[in-house]
Amino acid sequence: MSQSYPDALAVSRKVLRALIILNLLMGFLILALLIASLVAEGPVMRGLGVRPTAGSGTLIIGMRLIMVIGICAVPFAHIVLTRLKAIVDTVSLGDPFVAENAARLQTVAWAVLGLELLHLVVGAIAAIASSEAHPLGLDWNFSVTPWLAVLLCFVLARVFEHGTRMREDLEGTV
Repeated sequence: MSQSYPDALAVSRKVLRALIILNLLMGFLILALLIASLVAEGPVMRGLGVRPTAGSGTLIIGMRLIMVIGICAVPFAHIVLTRLKAIVDTVSLGDPFVAENAARLQTVAWAVLGLELLHLVVGAIAAIASSEAHPLGLDWNFSVTPWLAVLLCFVLARVFEHGTRMREDLEGTV
């Protein structure tokens, strides 16, 4: 085993810890923005580049819905990050092929699927709320890559589960 491997695990653990904190902070900030947009609509929307007019109501509602979806995405991202950190921790202990990691990967797959479904909803809201007079410049696009990641996580969960059972069977025969 090379010396860089433990360093990579230590860096991964630190990055995941930082991402967990940043995810929670982002959720709090989006919630604060949503509350501010309800309390002081005019100044907040002007700060976001929207002039509250008679025709901008749909756009403002769409923006608020997207904020709600951003808040809803925080628990999904938290699940992904905490499960990945737990997997990294088992790798550093020297035994990543355990049943818990198979379950963690399965949970990660479901959470990433949830995030991708939320992403589709954001795209739909952006399309509905945006107009020529009041465009919502999200630059939203569909990508197949995250959907492949979901599939990969489900497959890896099965591989881990099968490998764990095979190892337990092998240990039982020795």
